[in-house]
Amino acid sequence: MQKAVYKRVIIKLSGEALAGANGNGIDEKVLGEITEQIKKVKELGVEIGIVVGGGNFWRGRQGKEMDSATADHMGMLATVINALGIQDALERKGVPTRVQTAIDIIKVAEPYILRKAITHLGKGRVVIFACGTGNPHFTTDTAAALRAADINAEVLLLAKNVDGIYDSDPRINPNAKKLDVVTYKEYIEKELKAMDTTAITLCKENGIKVLAFGLFEENALMRAVCGEQIGTLIK
Repeated sequence: MQKAVYKRVIIKLSGEALAGANGNGIDEKVLGEITEQIKKVKELGVEIGIVVGGGNFWRGRQGKEMDSATADHMGMLATVINALGIQDALERKGVPTRVQTAIDIIKVAEPYILRKAITHLGKGRVVIFACGTGNPHFTTDTAAALRAADINAEVLLLAKNVDGIYDSDPRINPNAKKLDVVTYKEYIEKELKAMDTTAITLCKENGIKVLAFGLFEENALMRAVCGEQIGTLIK
């Protein structure tokens, strides 16, 4: 049987990952595949927090004529839709799950309270953190780094649509080189783009490793938590 090398993790899921080939909304087949991976990781005894984006419904930067704070708040609400979708899919698989939001929406989810989140994790529940940091002008990547620091996660699993971090955009440059290991300092100096600089700085200051990998590779999450060499490690 495979054995996890981490006890507590944060998984960062993009909204785009949930959309699948559609590009928008939630693809239920893709959602089922993602939550099946999460269930298998949970069965190894790993405590799991999830931070989810909302780009499959709305990104703050789409509101070009809007007040930027208003546009960002709309994006935060989009993350709640995704969080509820993940919760529903996990609980249909028998995985107890709680959604906590950084903006109070108490009719559908708990407010983010760190002590409650820690209690849920200790009782074997997956905790999904929605609404980013609750503040405009910060990305859900930064929220993932912040929640990882809050709950003392050992690693931030950055589940991407690409198999790691490259020295340039592989979609543009066919000669882009995949990086296996990068230091926080190198990441910032080379202006790499897998996470924003604020998020990386938070991880650096709190000693949280970041593992960026392709979510849709076979058993990717399982391989990541079991310490297999996969994707790109930032440390």
